[in-house]
Amino acid sequence: MAAVEKAKAPAEVKAPETAKAKARRARVRTAALTAASAVLGIGVWIGLSRSGIDGFPGPVSVIERAGELIEQGTLFSDLFASLRRVLIGFVLGVLLAIPVGFAMGWYPVVRGLFEPWLQFFRMIPPLAIIPLAVVLMGIDETPKIFVIFLASFLSSVVSTYQGVISVDKTLINAARVLGARDRTLFTDVVVPASTPFILVGMRIGLGASWATVVAAELIAAQGGLGYRMQQAQLYYELPTIFVSLIVIGLVGLVMDRLLLLAERRLTGWQERR
Repeated sequence: MAAVEKAKAPAEVKAPETAKAKARRARVRTAALTAASAVLGIGVWIGLSRSGIDGFPGPVSVIERAGELIEQGTLFSDLFASLRRVLIGFVLGVLLAIPVGFAMGWYPVVRGLFEPWLQFFRMIPPLAIIPLAVVLMGIDETPKIFVIFLASFLSSVVSTYQGVISVDKTLINAARVLGARDRTLFTDVVVPASTPFILVGMRIGLGASWATVVAAELIAAQGGLGYRMQQAQLYYELPTIFVSLIVIGLVGLVMDRLLLLAERRLTGWQERR
């Protein structure tokens, strides 16, 4: 009897789970949680629409209104106008923020010159600059793109700067001991170590860009999702407002996930939980 049990014991031992199996299980779990969250959110939405709140639209009326806006061509034209402003301002802000952040973190002189002004402008919400930008730059695309640029720049430059000064000094000292020059040290140690901070700043800047473009379009615009919401507010068209809000959320979510995917590809060397 004991011999039989000993013979069965090795067969009952399970092989350790592979990394691919763990990753696949994690993806399935994440997808299930996302689906459950979406269902729960729609359920709450339906409950609010039936709770007696005056004019609160349900999913059906919002979908119908979205179909009408698509047939009219309004939804895509507004989306294109807002997306164009966000992309231009966001890209310009990030392109300037990265070299400025690296310079501030690497050179104490640059840090001393720029940091006070950076902290000063960080305390001023970009939305507060919109009236001044409109007065100085007019009501065309320039002031809208400028405030979006400012919002993304301030978020990205702080993260880049923080990434540079947070590089492990042990890595820098080890590279110097091995004979690395400043250029090699910067490109092979500082830049890779700062990349996660840069991408986090970009994600924050992207959210700030969408918030800023909507506010800018509410004040001075002849098209865009923010402008459409303002017009809908005047006529109490809540379904139109909901359509614009949902489109902004979905497009912003897709853009954020693309940045998150880039972060995983560029920082695959990092240990993750």
